[in-house]
Amino acid sequence: METTRLSSKGQVVLPKSIRDAHGLEPGAEFVVEDRPEGILLRPLVRPFAPTRVEDVLGCTGYKGSAKSIEEMDAAIARGARAGTETDSDDRR
Repeated sequence: METTRLSSKGQVVLPKSIRDAHGLEPGAEFVVEDRPEGILLRPLVRPFAPTRVEDVLGCTGYKGSAKSIEEMDAAIARGARAGTETDSDDRR
């Protein structure tokens, strides 16, 4: 069992053997839980990598007129029908 100490700034250093065993790098973030048996540190797991608006907006370069909700719904329905037809063709 390894020990560590709380600094005057409230910092705790995790022993190197623990950091290495868990693949923890500088800057790793943790969830801190106050439990009846003590304090639990769990690495924060983010389900998705950070993204920028430019990475997720497919229409950023669109120069045409604005589309109504009805037009967008119709386009989605056409795409869904086309995808279903393609999928059934692939199964033959």
